[in-house]
Amino acid sequence: SDIGSQKDRVVTEEEWLQRWEMSNIGFHKEQGHPLLRKYLDVLLNGRSGLRIFFPLCGKAVEMKWLADMGHSVVGVEVSEQALKQFFAQHSLPYCEEPVPEISGAKKLQSTSGNISLYCCSIYDLSSSIVGKFDGVWDRGALVAVNPCDRQHYVSLMITLMEKNSSYLLVTVSYDPNKHKGPPFYVPESEIKSLFG
Repeated sequence: SDIGSQKDRVVTEEEWLQRWEMSNIGFHKEQGHPLLRKYLDVLLNGRSGLRIFFPLCGKAVEMKWLADMGHSVVGVEVSEQALKQFFAQHSLPYCEEPVPEISGAKKLQSTSGNISLYCCSIYDLSSSIVGKFDGVWDRGALVAVNPCDRQHYVSLMITLMEKNSSYLLVTVSYDPNKHKGPPFYVPESEIKSLFG
């Protein structure tokens, strides 16, 4: 698979923080992503009260939507601004606490307790800190992860999944020689080899 000039591209944490500060967040969808509504049954698989993980969650409106359905939502995002905007935009009261296992990390949790958002690098998380999940909504994470970090990312995601977990993944298809990313182009063959 030819991923063009993207193979060695690295976007730093600082660049992501800058995008949030400058509101350069074209990836955010105010109405939520139509594919989650379309494939919600696949994610839930007839189950209720699930723990659902949002990697690189930003301020995704779907977190509130799924929490309102009775699910427990956990997200991780490097931008504290994004997380605070999420709670503000939904008028959700929350409390903030340090995450003892991760230096400098914070957990912002809705006072109702069903939404917990970690402000840190996703690579600092582990199942001993956040537990395991029945479902994952990966709408912009795998395609945002630096190509050199994909294997690390997927290995982590697999350790966070329960046995009967559902993983919904959205990717983008385009000619990687014409766009440097992110979002990065992840060919289907690579997705199959990464997730097995």
